[in-house]
Amino acid sequence: MSGDLDDLTLARIRRRTVGVLALGQVLGGVAFGATISLGAVLAADISGDEAFSGLATAFVTLGTAAVAVPLATQARRRGRRIALAIGMLIALLGVGVVIVAVGIRLFPLLLAGFALIGAGQAANLQSRFAAVDLATTASRGRDLSLVVWATTIGAVLGPNLVGPGEVLGAALRMPPLTGPYVFTVVAQILGILLYMLALRPDPLLLAARIARADATGDAGRIARADRPRGARYAIFAIAGAHGVMVAVMAMTPVHLLHQGANLQVIGLTISLHIAGMYALAPVFGILADRFGRIATIMIGQALLTASLLLAAAGQHSTVTVTIALVLLGLGWSASTVAGSALLTESSAEDLRTRRQGRSDLTMSLVGGIGAIGAGFVLGAIGYGGLALVALVIVIAVMVLAPYARAGQAPAAE
Repeated sequence: MSGDLDDLTLARIRRRTVGVLALGQVLGGVAFGATISLGAVLAADISGDEAFSGLATAFVTLGTAAVAVPLATQARRRGRRIALAIGMLIALLGVGVVIVAVGIRLFPLLLAGFALIGAGQAANLQSRFAAVDLATTASRGRDLSLVVWATTIGAVLGPNLVGPGEVLGAALRMPPLTGPYVFTVVAQILGILLYMLALRPDPLLLAARIARADATGDAGRIARADRPRGARYAIFAIAGAHGVMVAVMAMTPVHLLHQGANLQVIGLTISLHIAGMYALAPVFGILADRFGRIATIMIGQALLTASLLLAAAGQHSTVTVTIALVLLGLGWSASTVAGSALLTESSAEDLRTRRQGRSDLTMSLVGGIGAIGAGFVLGAIGYGGLALVALVIVIAVMVLAPYARAGQAPAAE
């Protein structure tokens, strides 16, 4: 028993919660995919300078970082349902601001809109933590990974709605290039309704109630003793993998273009990379539950190492770079899934959401810094040099693993 709920009832609620969150990730992915596909184009068009095209993604990232901790605070006070809905509502407002900015051709307003849209990405990130609010040690990695995996559907659908969206936008007399945002608006509204109506009981509020009532001390309970070493290591591993992934991925299109690859090949490479990021997340979730969180993080670091060494050695081969990008996505997936599970179970119930928000903030900031810094490194020492510089972070994550293990209970690794 856990509090006043029997195990079967709690398992049913947990499965339903994961299903609702997975569907929310699909809707959020559709909205975010369409946004990112158009962001660089709109930034270049409205600013009149292609040099500013990267600012769209940069401001989305900054918006994600800015909202991560406040959303976590809202979750702690009012539950996941309210926090996730607020994140998507702010993103919905951001879409409206972007459309207006394009209509009046005001670049600073456009960037403000993209920053607001970042709140939707912050909500998507928080969803993976919401998936494990009610999880036990035996199911935590699997539940989290299923929600991460659902992002695949939205990430594939979103960019492919650009063409139909342009046709729809023309029929609605919307500003040029903003038609696809019709799908974004619909997806965001459906996501808000989904969370408000279907995410009941609220998983975080229910978990808090169970933690207060559950004094059985069994290994499968939701409440766990606080292990700050494990939590700090998890934040570092997640942020490190994300920084490495963003830095190398962001510069790959530029490198391939310089190597003579056409846009179709570049698009295929990035698509396969995204598939690596999300498609096998359930596999890594199962591995994390079966063999341990830190062991799975090490698998992720091994995949990242193979990716970076392959990218450095085979930088002049498009096929080799593509394989390296797939391994890069897989390494990010293993590290993020296992790291997020480790962070959750290493944090006492009253500290959990605060650390989760801090993790998302750190992850977003490191990704933004990685994307910006990678351009300078690429210009100075090339693509292979960039891969070897990124390898330093991977090595640091591997070297610090014993530090995390020393603070972990046997059940958690």
